[in-house]
Amino acid sequence: MTHPWLSRKAQAGVGLIEVLVAVLVLSIGFVGIAAMQARSLSTNNSALARSMATVASYSILDAMRADIAGAEAGNYNGKVTANSCGSAGTALDTEQIYAWCNQLGSTLGASASTTGDVECSAVTGSTALCTITIQFDDSRAGEGGGSAQQVVTRAML
Repeated sequence: MTHPWLSRKAQAGVGLIEVLVAVLVLSIGFVGIAAMQARSLSTNNSALARSMATVASYSILDAMRADIAGAEAGNYNGKVTANSCGSAGTALDTEQIYAWCNQLGSTLGASASTTGDVECSAVTGSTALCTITIQFDDSRAGEGGGSAQQVVTRAML
């Protein structure tokens, strides 16, 4: 026959072990949630950068539509680098290109890897076919992003 104090002694500490196992399982879950949040933030930053590049391409297209004669003449053609925008100038096209270059720098980063390229060519029966290429650094995107991302927009003016 066993004494009642022996059976209680055999059970001593089991509750503490159960609590420790539960804390371990919860800790692993919280680490997983934190990792998921970090990945989500980097992906959202990458999506924001692509959206801002798209907005910037529409911005220069609208500026060229306001000065369609200058766009057809090729005054907007060329490449800008966001860390060296130059000066605004006095002509409408140079002011708009300067403002666009600064917009690229403020939204996508004023570095040598942030560039914008405009190529417009006259098309028979229409005004002009323009291709806007914006390149920027997206290395903060993590696994899915590369250091050089491009957004290309083609439009008729």
